[in-house]
Amino acid sequence: MLKPASYILPFTVIISVLILLMSASSASAASCKDLKILKLDHAVVTDASAVKGEPGTTQQPLPSYCRVQLDLKPSEDSLIKMEMWLPLKKWNGKFMGVGNGFFAGSIQGKMNEMPDALKRGYATAGTDTGHQEPGGEWAIGHPEKMIDFAYRSTHEMTLKAKKIIRAFYGRNAEHSYFKGCSTGGRQALMEAQRYPDDYNGIIAGSCANRHVHMWTSSIAQSVDLYNRPEGNLSEAKALLVNSMIMEECDKYNEGFLNNPHLCKADFTKLLCKENSNEASCLTSEKLKTVDTFYNGVRNSKGELIFSGQALGNPIPANIALNQGPGAVNILFDIVRIAFNNPDLDWRKFDLNRDLPLIDKAVGYVDAVDPDLNRFKSLGGKLLLTHGWSDTGITPETTIWYYKSVLDNMGKNQDNWMRLFLAPGMGHCGGGPGVNSFDAIGVLEKWVEKGTAPEVMMGSGKNGFTRPMCPYPEYAEYKGSGDIKDAGNWYCIGQ
Repeated sequence: MLKPASYILPFTVIISVLILLMSASSASAASCKDLKILKLDHAVVTDASAVKGEPGTTQQPLPSYCRVQLDLKPSEDSLIKMEMWLPLKKWNGKFMGVGNGFFAGSIQGKMNEMPDALKRGYATAGTDTGHQEPGGEWAIGHPEKMIDFAYRSTHEMTLKAKKIIRAFYGRNAEHSYFKGCSTGGRQALMEAQRYPDDYNGIIAGSCANRHVHMWTSSIAQSVDLYNRPEGNLSEAKALLVNSMIMEECDKYNEGFLNNPHLCKADFTKLLCKENSNEASCLTSEKLKTVDTFYNGVRNSKGELIFSGQALGNPIPANIALNQGPGAVNILFDIVRIAFNNPDLDWRKFDLNRDLPLIDKAVGYVDAVDPDLNRFKSLGGKLLLTHGWSDTGITPETTIWYYKSVLDNMGKNQDNWMRLFLAPGMGHCGGGPGVNSFDAIGVLEKWVEKGTAPEVMMGSGKNGFTRPMCPYPEYAEYKGSGDIKDAGNWYCIGQ
């Protein structure tokens, strides 16, 4: 029989090990101020301080959080400003990266996306994408900065954020999500394409993923109408077009089209006949402008460069004058960046001659790769959203990308990717119909519980609600009851 002393040694060893493990666990979590000295590759923490609960963008106040500011320098010419917010209490164990808009130039997520994520309990982060100026002049002669804008800043932010979470909380995030709209939608798709293991779930809204073609097609339209002023529409002519669309297709008299793809507007009905009164018709030159606006910009070979507007989105009067030289110059920055020449004149732009060279120089900015097999195989979920009434970026471009993925990977991909189109919603929100929906809540259920979204409920002003159905399905009115009540609509295939 063993002596009692022989039992004591193993027991004390076990206690010692437990104490060490507990100490190690406590030591792995840092205080907010400790993050100031956190060592990260190609990055410097410039400040880390606790922020007491404060009002957010809505009436609900923000919870207290640790605010971490960083400079990321993945190349010699890089200076990416990053900010991260870490809940001091009730962290939900998850991380959310957020995107930007237009050409970025600031951490735009601080206005809306980061406060919303923080209120939900997320640790959240955003960047200025690597520059601190609006427009695109900052990238002329700075190819590394353009790479930062295109994809590197978001990926670097994600890597650093995950390390900060580990240092601060003493454990990794259980799930990581990304949410972006417009340029943020492009960033979202870029993450799925280039860095499929960065995020478990991605929300890509109002995607500007065809960034180069979007800007160059707008320039091409401006140049066309600059050289062909007879193609411009007066207010009366624009009203003629818009009235015809709404009279033929707005069957519910809502002021927007519930599903523009059901509209079959025939603009040739407006073509002026010989000796007709031009006040009530369009010349062939004006009809050409209308056709380009809705059917998209094509090159001389007939290839689609960028999709046209959805029917129901009104064509503006005097398109060239509305854009103006200043606006066109900003759009033209993408061409100046590609040719590395700040003095190029937008009026001399030639789509057929210049676009192939631009694609070769900066085409990596576009997030158009339809091969998402790696993202899918890792269990990633992609939620695409767009407003049907978005006149900033046509919803047709998001539909175009969605279809390209199906063409590449097979027709049935709805177990990991779904597209929801919001009737009456403008660019990233607003509009007379749906203007908000809980994409984050829907994505969480999909990623964490395996519940794929069969419908996403949208809401708007004055109690307006409507179901958003996974494309190509759409919501159809039952024929009775309040048309603004989602309970009186159902999803139907197209």
